[in-house]
Amino acid sequence: MSSLNQVALSLSAISFLACCSIAVGADQGSFAEAYRDVPMPEGFRVEASQEGPVFADTSGMTLYKWPQHKLRNGYSGESPGSPACYEDVLTVTAGLMSPYPPGIRLPELDERKSCTDLWKPVTAEESAQEVGEWTIVERRDGSRQWAYQEQPLYTSVKDQEPGDVLGGTRRRFGGDAPAKRVPVGPPSLHPPGFSIRSSFNGRMLGTDRSESIYSYSGDTAESTSCLAECLAKWKPVLAPSLAREQGEWSLLERSPGERQWVFRGKPLYTYILDSGTWSQQGSDEPGWYNVFTQIADSYPSRFKPQHTIVGDVLADSDGKTIYIYHCGEDSQDQLGCDHPTETQVYRLAMCGAGDPERCLEHWPYVLASDKEQSTNRTWSIVWIDPRTGRFTAAQQEDALRVWAYRDRPVYTFAGDSSPGDVHGGGTGEWRGQRNGLKAIMLRDDFFRGTL
Repeated sequence: MSSLNQVALSLSAISFLACCSIAVGADQGSFAEAYRDVPMPEGFRVEASQEGPVFADTSGMTLYKWPQHKLRNGYSGESPGSPACYEDVLTVTAGLMSPYPPGIRLPELDERKSCTDLWKPVTAEESAQEVGEWTIVERRDGSRQWAYQEQPLYTSVKDQEPGDVLGGTRRRFGGDAPAKRVPVGPPSLHPPGFSIRSSFNGRMLGTDRSESIYSYSGDTAESTSCLAECLAKWKPVLAPSLAREQGEWSLLERSPGERQWVFRGKPLYTYILDSGTWSQQGSDEPGWYNVFTQIADSYPSRFKPQHTIVGDVLADSDGKTIYIYHCGEDSQDQLGCDHPTETQVYRLAMCGAGDPERCLEHWPYVLASDKEQSTNRTWSIVWIDPRTGRFTAAQQEDALRVWAYRDRPVYTFAGDSSPGDVHGGGTGEWRGQRNGLKAIMLRDDFFRGTL
């Protein structure tokens, strides 16, 4: 790095802004992710969520964007400054996912909703003024809609409580996945040179080169046990000369003129033997841990990690792999079809050729016993009509009480006969990303393919 760039990075570290932390529930640990205090228009606020800090409206409902996404035969989503979610009820496929052609009739048209039925545009009053990165874009009817970093903003009808993020995720998705909605929020509060990635386990801290960051249990904010031979595997994350301590971040002087970043009382390292970006391989070393700015809500106590040939998955008490269903329509508005309030035609076709009984046989729901209770909003217990796959009342005679992750039921696979089997991973279209099931991976650095 040139001396000029070093000075620029150091000056950026000095200007590292103070900010407020968000209150957090006990289930997320002692900390929530801090964020930079950025200008916001009147009527908006910041909420804590499983996706980190998010912008919210006056009711606390999360704001989402729909970024443009390249599919096999074109693009879906919204380009900057151009709303594409309207009240039109689409009736045919768009042909974005070959080999499926455009013009195929979509299912359940008598019940089908429009994009704006599910995604409410965040409208701006006539007197509203743009501020910072908040701008106002014009919809085709002349109404005004708020945008952040030029992306039009929406709320999701699935979100019911402040901090809910049931409508979308910041987690990465492949080229075969639909154009997903993504929660929008303020920048995370960390010094230059760092980045954060959403994962199943929480918000993982890394470098701006996507190297995972680790801490050692034997270290303190004032001293480190990683010396001499330890440094053959572990590289301290060094701070520029003009960096200053701020908030949760402090500095450890390893030697004269060499200072190491410390986060929440633990010096930070990268693992030299990591084989890929955002790896968790260093956490296989005794006493070493990946660093998270925020830990995800805990899964039900009866669930457990299970080793498999492709890494660690979430499993039930018998060691059977747990799967989650993914679905997005090949329509121009890319509406979801993975939630019990949405059409079940695709899921039933995939898991049982349209026969609910076959689906229950091959992909049984993970049932919750009468004694089990949900302890957070990420993992809930819902009642499902087994014939339709829709939510139902507990009083319905044959209703199933099942576990759900972010409001979506979870399943096991009848083809998994032994603990650690993952035979159901990637079942469906496009390795389970478009219409199918994928294992819930606790360690997604092992295998990023079909599961």
